[in-house]
Amino acid sequence: TKTGIALLYDEVSENAYDIRLKLTKEVLTIQKQDVVCVSGSDHSANHRTVTLRRQPVGGLGLSIKGGAEHKVPVVISKIFKNQAAEQTGMLFIGDAIIQVNGINVESATHEEVVHLLRNAGDEVTITVQYLREAPSFLKLPLGSPGPSSDHSSGTSSPLFDSGLHLNGNSTNTAPSSPSSPIANEPKYEKRWLDALSVPLSMARISRYKTGTDKLRSNAFEVLALDGVSTGILQFYTAQESADWLRAMSTNISDLTLQNMKMANKCCSPSDQVIHMGWVNERLEGTDSSQLYKFKFLALKGSSFYIFSTPPVSTLDWVRAEKIYNLCEVLFKIHKLWLADDCWLQANLYLGIHQDFDLEDQRPYCFSVMVGHGKSHYFNVELGSELAVWEKSFQRAIFLEVQRTGSKTYMCSWQGDTLCFTVDFALGFTCFDSKTKNVLWRFKFSQLKGSSDDGKTRVKLLFQNIDTKQIETKELEFQDLTAVLHCIHSFIAAKVASVDPVFIDSQSIARKYMYSN
Repeated sequence: TKTGIALLYDEVSENAYDIRLKLTKEVLTIQKQDVVCVSGSDHSANHRTVTLRRQPVGGLGLSIKGGAEHKVPVVISKIFKNQAAEQTGMLFIGDAIIQVNGINVESATHEEVVHLLRNAGDEVTITVQYLREAPSFLKLPLGSPGPSSDHSSGTSSPLFDSGLHLNGNSTNTAPSSPSSPIANEPKYEKRWLDALSVPLSMARISRYKTGTDKLRSNAFEVLALDGVSTGILQFYTAQESADWLRAMSTNISDLTLQNMKMANKCCSPSDQVIHMGWVNERLEGTDSSQLYKFKFLALKGSSFYIFSTPPVSTLDWVRAEKIYNLCEVLFKIHKLWLADDCWLQANLYLGIHQDFDLEDQRPYCFSVMVGHGKSHYFNVELGSELAVWEKSFQRAIFLEVQRTGSKTYMCSWQGDTLCFTVDFALGFTCFDSKTKNVLWRFKFSQLKGSSDDGKTRVKLLFQNIDTKQIETKELEFQDLTAVLHCIHSFIAAKVASVDPVFIDSQSIARKYMYSN
């Protein structure tokens, strides 16, 4: 469990509000401060009417901020210890003043409310309502009450803070009795109350403005499986933002692992889920503008799946947008910021990189190349996620190669219809499709190079074991890309089975990933 103070940013009004975050293994809860009645008859606490007796020393014992000219109500910004406002036990920092002696001041300017309070006589009756979403520019302290607990969300406010602890225009110079709560009056407290709970199972995180490459500064959004959003969560420092991002990502990953284990109970050993999770896919628009959309990827059994929404039942697996055979895809780290500096590596892992200026502001990218020369370009939020995807693709492809054992493709050369087989144990074999006569066979280790025309034709260069001479074999395929990817998958799997340490040493993402 992790708790802390943050801001909830409203992109429409461009205001931010103080909130409290509470993170558990399964849920992220957003809490907002409110005033609640803890004893007495008034349980709504929406509006409270309080009578203040102005004191010779200290006046009303409060300060106010805001006003209609700032598009916010006038709110109590300070309550002074042992003075009139505090002695009532019914007023709190953050209370918006609704009425003064029966006069509505919801649309009044700051100066109008100051004038009204200063000239309201010795007894001032005010009606207040706690402003749950007080804009952060008011810089109200989160503590309650009084200036001693002032750990506000910033240094100073651009708004004027009018102190009403000084004497106003009193008609009576005799000392008045202090304001104090009556025994049977309701008692109020300021508390953090749950405002929104977001389940983290299958949830996703975004640090980017919707559909763009623009990174939000020290902020991100969490979206639940059903589309419910936390809104933009903003943090005071890059480190705070990174800590929260990592904590939430860890909890989401742990829940995803649980979901995978549950799904795998219903699947055969050859059809297990290796990895799944949210990514952003870059879509190339007709005007060449870059747009990103959330996609849910899964590596399961023999296939690589792309979904618009996660599969939550066994029936959902058939509704994937795209399904590719794992032997015929090629995973490639498309972009990763490489740095020798350890601190910079740490920043990359944590996601603190807004000070850098790159053409593409999304650093943790990978592409999956598929058949017919097509590819998908994806981005993840953290370097650690990129490393997991790289390792998961390797594992899923190697398992599928070992399960499949061999793949055969129809091909042709000089008018003859042939079959080309890639076999995990035997290597490469070419035979006549009609007679089944083997034309040639080479081990994986004999393949010394290749070239292709980028369309249908490939040249494979093999070294004859006996003569040591290079033999060139030319073939033509309908989907050359899929065949080349398959050759790559089988050779990589063969190397991994012989020397797994070598494969690990080739990991780009893991090599540059910061580890605690």
